[in-house]
Amino acid sequence: MSATLLQPAFADPVLDAQRSFRAALKALAGPGVTQSLLSAQTPPHLEGLASASHALCLALLDIDTPLWLAPKFDTQAIRANLTFHCGCPIVSDRQNARFALLDDSQLHDLSGFDLGNDRYPDQSCTLLIQLPSLQGGRQVALRGPGIETQNHVSLPLQEAFWEAREAHNDFPRGIDVFFLAGSELMGLPRSTQVAFKKGGA
Repeated sequence: MSATLLQPAFADPVLDAQRSFRAALKALAGPGVTQSLLSAQTPPHLEGLASASHALCLALLDIDTPLWLAPKFDTQAIRANLTFHCGCPIVSDRQNARFALLDDSQLHDLSGFDLGNDRYPDQSCTLLIQLPSLQGGRQVALRGPGIETQNHVSLPLQEAFWEAREAHNDFPRGIDVFFLAGSELMGLPRSTQVAFKKGGA
């Protein structure tokens, strides 16, 4: 591994990882509510990764969490930094991944990711989806645990993603998702129900 590929991670590895992990938990506990990762706790920019994506990888990945990379993120620099700082094995088979880092070109087909099983639903794959923004798409309504009535979000996603998610969620089996853009993240656990706003574009 070339040392020139390696970039700094968190300034304070323990505290900053804990802050990012708590932000991730808060995002899943309140689906559809945007959480901000303060710039002081996000790592320096790694080309191709938003700061929130990089921070969440550093907080969630370790030697026991195999990672699948979408082609956009499967670069020498990203592989080198995540392997070095997180120790996570990078796998070529989706079925073997506990986490997957995706961009918006990969969202029409979620097949192959582990959905867990009725006895161990927590063994499913978690998707980290990096988007250009967390605004700008068709509005959908979110309902379920952690939402008092409903939350409305307008993520820039094609309807094919929502259809694929529905097809791969059979609670308690299913996939949990983090949407990431810039220094912001939003959680969408498998328990959240999604409905399109009537008459939406």
